[in-house]
Amino acid sequence: MSPETWESIAQRKRDSLYSLIPPAWRLTSIPSPLPLDVRPLIAQSNILTAAELAITSDHDATSLSQLIRSRAVTAEAITTAFCKRAALAHQLTSCLSEIFFADAIAQARVLDAELARTGKPRSQLHGIPVSLKDTFSVKGCDGCAGIASLVGGGAVAAEDAPLVDILRARGAVLYCKTNVAQTLMALDSVNNVFGRVRNPRNGLVTAGGSSGGEGALVAMGGSVLGVGTDVGGSVRIPAFCNGLYGIKPSCGRVPISAGRQQQQQQQRQGEEEVHGLAVSPPGVAEMGLTPSAGPLATSIRDCEMFLRVVADSCPWEKDAAVIYGPWDAQGTLSSSTSLFSSSSLSASSPSSGSSSSSSSPLVMGLLRSDGITTPLPPVAKVLEETVQVLRRAGVQVTELHGAKPLLKKCQSLANAFFNVDGNNHVLDLLDKTGEPLIPWLKGRLKRRPPLDMHAIARLHAQRTQLQKDMLRLWEGDEGPGKGGTRRRIDAVICPVAPHPVPEVDRWNGVNYTSAFVVLDYPAGTIPVRDVTEGDLREELAEEEERAVLGGWDARNKELWNPDTVDRRVYLNTMLSVQVVAPRLQERKLCQAMALIDELVKADGAARRSAKL
Repeated sequence: MSPETWESIAQRKRDSLYSLIPPAWRLTSIPSPLPLDVRPLIAQSNILTAAELAITSDHDATSLSQLIRSRAVTAEAITTAFCKRAALAHQLTSCLSEIFFADAIAQARVLDAELARTGKPRSQLHGIPVSLKDTFSVKGCDGCAGIASLVGGGAVAAEDAPLVDILRARGAVLYCKTNVAQTLMALDSVNNVFGRVRNPRNGLVTAGGSSGGEGALVAMGGSVLGVGTDVGGSVRIPAFCNGLYGIKPSCGRVPISAGRQQQQQQQRQGEEEVHGLAVSPPGVAEMGLTPSAGPLATSIRDCEMFLRVVADSCPWEKDAAVIYGPWDAQGTLSSSTSLFSSSSLSASSPSSGSSSSSSSPLVMGLLRSDGITTPLPPVAKVLEETVQVLRRAGVQVTELHGAKPLLKKCQSLANAFFNVDGNNHVLDLLDKTGEPLIPWLKGRLKRRPPLDMHAIARLHAQRTQLQKDMLRLWEGDEGPGKGGTRRRIDAVICPVAPHPVPEVDRWNGVNYTSAFVVLDYPAGTIPVRDVTEGDLREELAEEEERAVLGGWDARNKELWNPDTVDRRVYLNTMLSVQVVAPRLQERKLCQAMALIDELVKADGAARRSAKL
């Protein structure tokens, strides 16, 4: 009997997934072609009730948590609404990979009964639906990483991953897993099993990768809080592409491993593990760059709530790779945070409000460029707008001129780490069924000789030295401050990418996100504003146009050249900024992001009011 083809495996999996959508939740007709923005089709379907539309459109997770605690809405009603909307979102964007709606609704009923009986929610996540990237093990579900040969069989999880255990114990309702980039190594979420994840806001541009399914689902209102993984930008890039907030913590903050039973089985059988970086033999991922798990949401306070609940659940007792660090024990902004309002972060969070009695100004570092790809005009413009908002609010912003040479080293190190095993194992998995590479990986993912032990050791030594050198970044570039002492940088702002959200298969300039994986700094994205017609008329400065920094920069300039792109493709996309904090300082990162987000929103509201 000949082996099953990748085409038949993919069709079988897609049919199985669709069969799990209740008939009453299926769209009877889908426009062809689809409109650029498919989000309005949710309400137009008339499948959700008015109450369900309000639940899924008018609240973030923190707000829903308050409704559950006050008994204004049940967890069952909230879960049902998000299951229905997720089903619709999938039919329009191909964002899901696994569905377990019935189990989720049953669990929500249990949580409602428990709250009625005890009067005590398990945590702020009690009754909140949470979606998961395909990589997380959920008992009885596949985790195929978009590779046909991993559908079924050994890829079916024997038990829940530690993070899944923690979320369930804290009252979260898990109801689906989401689509990813093939092999998890691409920045456009498309694979041959589930197809391409469509960007809900603009179908001409990418939804990002590799957590693109999470980004699209949250942007469609089919999830209020999603969990992705990031080893090169795979949380931050989909957040940027879909106009969301997303955070990559430092490694060891959020559990990312498979369940113990699953790991033991893989070690005995020599099977592959889906581990955020790539599908690789057990232990190989740790030789390169280790991924981290983080949230995607519609508010920074929801991201903070997720990280705080996980940190306060003693995750180091569930996953040996997690570092001890309760939320209260993490660092906070050293300067006065009187600019915060109580709504910036979760109301019950100890991060809210002032963290210090110091009256010294907040200090933000500014990285305008990584020295490899020059940001295109809209990216540079929104970064400068954000800087001016901060300065008007009394925040000290200091340029970090000395960081460019070090960031260039991050790029070469990241490339080397991504190819530790020569990509041979993942290409073998594709070869099992004759499955082709997706367009973004063609020409990028090639077989190479695996690195030997000495070469890997040299890479780690270079990384350690680079991390030591980058510590100076946090002391600032501008010399001593008042009193003869140098003012320490609280956080850094920089681009997420050197270009706006690009057309599918045209993502470029990964160093703006991968550098902070090499350095193991927590980093997050903040949506600032939409691309405007005025942005499209901006041009590169003459010296920037002439100076091509290398191959990456040349390809980046093609994304603004009228001869190689219609700039109008960028309309109906968001511009974002990235915020970075020192290693293992997620609480400080959330505070900095909340401050920037609040100031930017207030400035935008003031500008709109002035035009009236």
